[in-house]
Amino acid sequence: MRSLTERLELSQVEAALRAGMSWQEIAAALGVSRQVVHRKYAKRIDPSIPVPRRNR
Repeated sequence: MRSLTERLELSQVEAALRAGMSWQEIAAALGVSRQVVHRKYAKRIDPSIPVPRRNR
């Protein structure tokens, strides 16, 4: 069950990134911090997805 949940969440994170959402927006939707969601998924997402960068 946990494995299925993880795969579904990753799929939704990828869909959100494809739709142009930022890591902050995704984190808010999941109820966690931007750092948590980025740390968990940044290296697992499909590399063809354009990922928004933070302005520095």
